[in-house]
Amino acid sequence: MLFRQLFDSVSCTYTYLVASRRGGEALIIDPVLEKVDRYLTLLDELDLRLVKAADTHVHADHITGLGALRDRCRCITVMGERSAVDVVSMRVADGDRIDVEGISLRVLYTPGHTDDSYSFLLGDRVFTGDTLLIRGTGRTDFQNGNPVDQYHSLFDRLLRLPDETLVFPAHDYKGDTVSTIGEEKTCNPRLQVESVDEYVDLMNGLNLSNPKMMDVAVPANLRIGLAQDDVAARGWSLDCDQVRSRLDSGALLLVDLRDHSERQRHGVLPGSVHAPYPDLHRNLAAGGLLHELSAATPRTLVFYCAYGERSAMAVEAARSAGFAEARHLHGGLDAWRKAGAPVESA
Repeated sequence: MLFRQLFDSVSCTYTYLVASRRGGEALIIDPVLEKVDRYLTLLDELDLRLVKAADTHVHADHITGLGALRDRCRCITVMGERSAVDVVSMRVADGDRIDVEGISLRVLYTPGHTDDSYSFLLGDRVFTGDTLLIRGTGRTDFQNGNPVDQYHSLFDRLLRLPDETLVFPAHDYKGDTVSTIGEEKTCNPRLQVESVDEYVDLMNGLNLSNPKMMDVAVPANLRIGLAQDDVAARGWSLDCDQVRSRLDSGALLLVDLRDHSERQRHGVLPGSVHAPYPDLHRNLAAGGLLHELSAATPRTLVFYCAYGERSAMAVEAARSAGFAEARHLHGGLDAWRKAGAPVESA
């Protein structure tokens, strides 16, 4: 496995790059906007293709690099389902998986620092965001933080992982780079409490000042969605009513861009074919699934995903590849469900 820990000295943020091999698919966790060029250089040096970029929570001390990486790499953006971010490509819940080639991370909902805090477990290591830090824990006094929730996230979830599990947090202010669950159980002063009430008193007595970037970073990080209206203005979108009215005509080929796990959890549009977003260019090329299906029976490709972000990028790629009539479902499956349209089990 390829693993890189990168550091932003301004916000003391750790960003993590993981991939199964050189030349393969990659995932980035907690990217910082100002470091995007560095990430892209490293991806190029390692011959990696960035397919997903995830944040553990809405950060208050830096502006996320998710939007910039999406725009420059056309990657899938990932956040937890409790996040108030306007639009991301993929929202995950406790127990879900974030998969790239050869890599699978299990999603753990670990609220407390914020109400949208998640940790990601990958084999022998866990990316804890700001929930569990090295010799500390994330503050709980803003962004709907709650010390009771954090106590349970720590003692009922993270600290029950094997003691040898490596701990990689989103921040460190002392220069430490990695710890273990066992080490934190023994050495982390905030974990040496006897009860939830003692932990609550400890956290409520910190009296910390707000992060310097908070008033800028939080609003910016809540608005990272792709402007689907720009795609619609070009006439490349269909709304739910337009798709439903043409569903039985045989004129449309509905293309589901989501991961297998999303399809299993949320269902699919009737009659759609599965062509995952990371494989889009291969599927559009000669010999690819979508190319061959379109050649056999000429139909308008209509891409859809969870919220419309992947499909908006896909319709641009399809038109560039010569699919002049390609469209996407504005708002994705989320809009489809809200319109009361039918959904089938995958």
